[in-house]
Amino acid sequence: MRQLAVIFGLSGPRLTTAEKTFFRDANPWGFILFARNVETPDQVRALTDALRETVGRDVMIFIDQEGGRVQRLRAPHWFDYPSLGSIAATYKLNRRHARRTIFLHHRLIAADLRALGINANCAPVLDIPVRGADPIISDRALGTNAGQVIDLGQAALAGLMTGGVAPVIKHIPGHGRATVDSHLALPKIQNWLPGLIGSDFLPFKELAHAPMAMTAHIVVESLDSKRPVTISKPAIKFIRNRMNYDGLLMSDDLDMKALSGSLSNLARAALTAGCDVALQCSGKLPAMVEVAKGSRYLDGESRKRADIAQFCAEDPRDFDYESAQFEYTSLIEKGERSIA
Repeated sequence: MRQLAVIFGLSGPRLTTAEKTFFRDANPWGFILFARNVETPDQVRALTDALRETVGRDVMIFIDQEGGRVQRLRAPHWFDYPSLGSIAATYKLNRRHARRTIFLHHRLIAADLRALGINANCAPVLDIPVRGADPIISDRALGTNAGQVIDLGQAALAGLMTGGVAPVIKHIPGHGRATVDSHLALPKIQNWLPGLIGSDFLPFKELAHAPMAMTAHIVVESLDSKRPVTISKPAIKFIRNRMNYDGLLMSDDLDMKALSGSLSNLARAALTAGCDVALQCSGKLPAMVEVAKGSRYLDGESRKRADIAQFCAEDPRDFDYESAQFEYTSLIEKGERSIA
């Protein structure tokens, strides 16, 4: 059965009868979980099992589990991971220490996710925040220069993929200069294109081997002065041809206020512009129906990219979780002392 080029959220910790019926009929390519969907490990495992049973296949199930401010799984049932920014702050003092910590951070998260039936993580953030930007990125970033972000980004990708979790680099081509939060309004980046190519865009180009990338809901005026990247053909063409990104391209959440218009039109516009998959997170059934109306089935190059992304979520190698966690917490403590 063909799969709809959509990733949907859901309303709560258990599937409703209406959701089961809709998901069975729509057959979305993937699902995404939020804090509203999480109670206990047993409950999350039951939920991911129910999602796979509903669509009748080993579907991709996403979550945002970065650490710091952005992590849907939290204490008391899961470890509270520090922000990536706090780890990245140790990079100048000891690059090897920082790389190892970032690798273990993501390898441990991958183990947490796989134990729950979650096989894709919307991480790492490759955006480079600048002074004066909105704090939406800030301590989520792996650094404030491209070289460091590329180095630590590689370690993050390795940690997730060796753990059998497919990563999503975000927010391509770069959200770090945004002066407003795209959840609330549409940011506009007015910088000269060569400058962006040599800084903000560089981590995404250097990590173009990542299986999936999430678009930024921003207007980059040197690419398209009218439309945000997510629904801009020129911007997506630039990402494909000039940034050499040929992985699966998914939109950021279509519900965010940076975008305007009906959800059906936004889904259609994102897919027409060149996104492979549209993301819609609210978990509200009427909104999902609207997105489904504007979507299409995965086929052609998008189907190939989706298959490759799923290959990155195959069963991981054996992993000593307790030993890795001991090393990780020791490195965190050592890093904190070094910058105190």
